[in-house]
Amino acid sequence: VAELRRRLRVTRDLTRSDPANPEEFDSGLEAAVKHFQMRHGIDADGKVGPRSIEELNVPVETRINQLRASLERMRWVFRDLPERFIIVDIAGFHAYLIEDGQQIWETLVQVGKPYHATPVFKDTMRYLDFNPTWTIPPGILRRSTLPAIRKDPSYLKRSNMTVLTTSGKVVDPSTIDWAATATGGFPFMIRQEPGPDNALGRVKFMFPNKYMVYLHDTPSKGLFARSERTFSSGCIRVQNPFDLAELLLDDQGWDRGRIDQVVAAKKTTRVNLENPIPVLLLYWTAEVDEDGTVFFRKDVYNRDAPIIKGLDEPFRVSLPEGTQEAIRRSYR
Repeated sequence: VAELRRRLRVTRDLTRSDPANPEEFDSGLEAAVKHFQMRHGIDADGKVGPRSIEELNVPVETRINQLRASLERMRWVFRDLPERFIIVDIAGFHAYLIEDGQQIWETLVQVGKPYHATPVFKDTMRYLDFNPTWTIPPGILRRSTLPAIRKDPSYLKRSNMTVLTTSGKVVDPSTIDWAATATGGFPFMIRQEPGPDNALGRVKFMFPNKYMVYLHDTPSKGLFARSERTFSSGCIRVQNPFDLAELLLDDQGWDRGRIDQVVAAKKTTRVNLENPIPVLLLYWTAEVDEDGTVFFRKDVYNRDAPIIKGLDEPFRVSLPEGTQEAIRRSYR
């Protein structure tokens, strides 16, 4: 306990003076542990469990490198920013709406599993789909959906799914030899129809991109209670999507009542944004808030190491062809 006190005092998680018995785990030390856990993305229960011990034992050099890597990532993108944009902090499992340099909305998000890592890129959100359908991607279809159907033919009906030809015509699933799909391929598509159990929830936010990644609602609400939220196949699941929809459509005459009416109709409805908005999917494992509190996040995708390696190498400048000779002539 005394060693824990010394450790938490170094990082200013513990600011109170020692009690009469520094070996006692008192309420002040419990509060310091919770503060440390909050800064490191751990469930703040005040108990020094395995995850807390893991973070307490991270060397200071590693923490410095997290700051270096995060500053480098910010250098790439935090210039010439638009007046209004959305940021998804992948490693921090949060999304934010920024206007005129001020954060006006935030929410928890779920991101891709480590083997379906959410990519880092920038694009422009152009429309919203209420009551979306979900055409199951080939990888998920092969790994999960087809085996589930072969095991239980009622899976399609229970999951509100429709079989389609590649041209979009509905196929009677009873006419398909499902056992043969284990080895003979599957020349159809499967689409999950709109509804509360749809994998995309009741709304998705589209910024068409080569990764096929976007923001959307989710029926898996319980997973937002987890501190580390790597659960999706790469897309970003949003905890409070209708709040974001209302903010994005406010200048088009949409309020929450109108949104609720469209959702209740259970019909897929696309709404184009009159003012498309940039979306930045970013990844940093360290950040500092306005009062100077430093937050560290677990490098869930192991992306820091290549950046640190690059920063540690000698600084080099690649000049355009002919520039060096022009510089020499200017000094003659």
